Amino acid sequence: MADLKTKLYQMFILGVNDFDACTEGVSSFCCDALKNGLGGVIFFTKDIQNVEQFKSLISKIKTVSLISPFLSIDQEGGRVERTENIHKGKKYLSAKYAFEKGENFLAAQTDAMAKELKEYGINLNFAPCIDTNTNPNNPIIGERAYSSKAEEVIIAENIVSSIYRKNGIIPCVKHYPGHGDANADSHLTLPEIDLSMDEMKNIHIKPFKEAVKNGADMVMAAHLHCTCFDKDVIPASLSKNALSYLRKELGFSGVIISDDMVMKGVADFGDVEAFIMGIRAGINLFIYRNSNSTIIDIIEKIYQIALDDNEIKSKIENSYEKIINLKEKYSI
Repeated sequence: MADLKTKLYQMFILGVNDFDACTEGVSSFCCDALKNGLGGVIFFTKDIQNVEQFKSLISKIKTVSLISPFLSIDQEGGRVERTENIHKGKKYLSAKYAFEKGENFLAAQTDAMAKELKEYGINLNFAPCIDTNTNPNNPIIGERAYSSKAEEVIIAENIVSSIYRKNGIIPCVKHYPGHGDANADSHLTLPEIDLSMDEMKNIHIKPFKEAVKNGADMVMAAHLHCTCFDKDVIPASLSKNALSYLRKELGFSGVIISDDMVMKGVADFGDVEAFIMGIRAGINLFIYRNSNSTIIDIIEKIYQIALDDNEIKSKIENSYEKIINLKEKYSI
């Protein structure tokens, strides 16, 4: 039976930036966290040099892990493709252009991507991106979206998610409640989405509603301030109103994961403070692109808080149960 600290570590996905030190017998923050029950790791382009190296890295990570980890990646195609060093210039099409070539093309490309990731050992892909891209000047979504029409996004999501599931990879739909109308990059600041609830429901939230109906297992919450949920400046990822809407109105019972917690859209809320806000709001799993002493210190501080805070302790228990259930569903 896992103890509270192990359950807390399951709520984190960290980068592997210092993992090689572990294989050389040197202390590694990522390695130590995996031994303590870390929930998973996320890979970026810099971590993937060639097929043999990548498979070896994944094998070593699995060997040192106390609990089988999420082995995750952002592999959308186009601008967001982490296997560039393997493909040597041959890229998958981005969501927009793949969808424009037709449903059969989208299905075939997704199947090829899923089979490739599965071969490497990936079990979680932060895709599809189901934002409805209504702002032509959107600096962060653009061609990452399948369409500017919610109905077309819904068709694409159903195709892509089902193919990932058939290949044994967890698809994570993102970026709830919809990043498509943003006029700023949440990596650099906190964008404001100032739309009515009707506009959000009928255009931006609609694909997430349908994704839940289609069996979504994981939803990524965005670092966006949506005024329809909160008049105060709070990212949707830390918003009780936004996340309870996902649970109660859309009926989502799976894992809610944050976007990267080092992004400026959320980082300014404070390290420990942002986590506490997020877990109280309903986040089950948190992404940090790095693994370093600062992040380990955050986990340890939260653990001390949880020992005396029954609400936080209960949220950790609930999140752990959802995470383990999802891992068991996909035989992780």
